[in-house]
Amino acid sequence: MVAHLLRLKLTLLRNGLRRSPWQLVGIAFAGLYALGVVATLVVVLVLLRRAEPELVQTAVVLGGAAAILGWGIIPVVASATDMTLDPARFTTFAIPMKQMLAGLALGGLIGIPGLATTLVALATVVSWSRGVLPAVAALVGAVLGVLTCIVLSKVVTTATASLAASRRFKDVSAIAFMVPLVLLGPIVAGVSRGISASAGFLPEFAQAMSWTPLGAPWAIAGDLEAGQPGAAALKLLISVAVLAGLTWCWKLLLERALVSPPYSGSGKRKGGKLGLFGLLPAVPAGAVMARSLTYWIRDPRYSGSLIVVPLLPVLLVFQGSQTGDFSTLAFLAPLTAFILAWSISADVSYDNTAFALHLASGVRGVHDRLGRALACLAFALPVVLAFAIGHAAFVADWASLPAQLGLSLGILLTGLGLSSVVSARYTVAVPLPGDSPFKKPPGNVGQTLAVQFAGMGILFVLVLPEAALLIAQLITGNSLFGWLNLAVGLLLGLALLVTGVRLGGKWLDARGPELLAQVTVNR
Repeated sequence: MVAHLLRLKLTLLRNGLRRSPWQLVGIAFAGLYALGVVATLVVVLVLLRRAEPELVQTAVVLGGAAAILGWGIIPVVASATDMTLDPARFTTFAIPMKQMLAGLALGGLIGIPGLATTLVALATVVSWSRGVLPAVAALVGAVLGVLTCIVLSKVVTTATASLAASRRFKDVSAIAFMVPLVLLGPIVAGVSRGISASAGFLPEFAQAMSWTPLGAPWAIAGDLEAGQPGAAALKLLISVAVLAGLTWCWKLLLERALVSPPYSGSGKRKGGKLGLFGLLPAVPAGAVMARSLTYWIRDPRYSGSLIVVPLLPVLLVFQGSQTGDFSTLAFLAPLTAFILAWSISADVSYDNTAFALHLASGVRGVHDRLGRALACLAFALPVVLAFAIGHAAFVADWASLPAQLGLSLGILLTGLGLSSVVSARYTVAVPLPGDSPFKKPPGNVGQTLAVQFAGMGILFVLVLPEAALLIAQLITGNSLFGWLNLAVGLLLGLALLVTGVRLGGKWLDARGPELLAQVTVNR
């Protein structure tokens, strides 16, 4: 039965790759990346064979502890990425629990994460190949460590199965997962500086970590090499006990999951509350604005863009702290204005089949365009103003504020007008409703790139007056150019916003059915 479960997973993976060529390409790229990381770590562990035992023990214990911790945390936000052997699918099969546990555990080794962890763990045997006992102990520790990683991940995914079945949990976890990705540079730099500053503390930290479930299996070989068989025996006992305890917890959770599979129904809902629809004016543009704002709040494909915006100041301040030059903060407000304004350039594509509501209700194109633009403007305008004023206060240069506001408002208003035209004329490949913000379906990649780059180029041309006035103030130092920039950015931006809304509405009235047919291709 264990072999049958393993063959089942391999068959499901193979069939999935055959069904989607793009998935095969993604697996290939992920495999190449993982191969590079694994090769680097293996080479480092091989080179550590000639290093001091204390250095090897520190590196292996801390690295192994980080691996176990990662296997326990990542499944919380990525539990739905590999459901090929979902236990809920075996509720109707009388599979003995021991064989199911063994099959699911070994099945966890099939895949890029499992293979990568196994290869790196086995490389520690080479690091401790200074004698027979340390090498054998390293092999035992590697097996225990890898099994602990797999079983811990199964415990986490089984325990959070009911949460993972909730769309709200998936949305929140996907957005939360974006935060460390955006801040990866500062995080890596901070950790590197911390390690460099506390290099003398790391051996003590590794020694303490070796007595915990995270580090115990990786420290057995080092203790034997250091002539401490008693400590090695105790850590072996800790490792075996932790693995047995995790397996027992997994068994209990799996039994409950097989008897009562998670249910993702929404339950009863209270009626009578219209939300934003009851707050905004009862006119076509107000209804579209309420619907769009609801999407911005509840749809992770939209709200993911909002998560990135407050992290931009952190990135720019971090970059300035590295170079001692905070001049890049001047791009904060204009860059934010561009990101938020251009985010609605694919609004119809994000609607997918829900765009039929706009056609069936008979809402005019100009009201559709206006409602979507006002929805974005409702939160984009305060954010852009706050960033521009915050920059002036941070650098204590209030004389540059009018020009900064003029350029930022010009980009925001002009970008909203241009996006209103683009989304009424072209569709692009975007994540489908309910999918992860990171998942992009195949299709019209060439058109997507062409539309995006062409739109950015046109937007750059449209805001040239504001950019020219900003440059004029920087060259001459005359604040008059800054006030002129504020007036031009506001007036010209409003004029282009109105023009874009009217032109986009006209195109939407003429091409509504064609747009609906295009956005439903990937459904």
